[in-house]
Amino acid sequence: MTIAEVSKKYDITSDTLRYYERIGLIPPVPRTKSGIRDYDENSCAWIELMKCMRKAGVQIEALIEYVALFQKGDETIDARKALLIEQRRQLQERMKEMQLSLDRLNQKIDKYEKGLMKAEKKLR
Repeated sequence: MTIAEVSKKYDITSDTLRYYERIGLIPPVPRTKSGIRDYDENSCAWIELMKCMRKAGVQIEALIEYVALFQKGDETIDARKALLIEQRRQLQERMKEMQLSLDRLNQKIDKYEKGLMKAEKKLR
């Protein structure tokens, strides 16, 4: 696939795809004889993974480290697993914080809704 096709498929700009490759967020993309990027299934799988991880709030530095470890081979499996476990822990912590914020918002909204109901009853 061309960079334009990948850009459209994953809703990510061509510049971002180039940037991800340049900083090591995705492994080097195969190229045609003329040097044009030719995204294969493996490249697309990396893009999907990085989009998912970034949406989850995983830091770019951690993802770059993960890719670098992956490229070193099977001797880094334990290190990769440890990195992912730490990222999961951080994500779970953020989710707890977000749930607390959501609960607080719901309480505030509930108070307003109950207050409006009381006010409406007085008008009837």
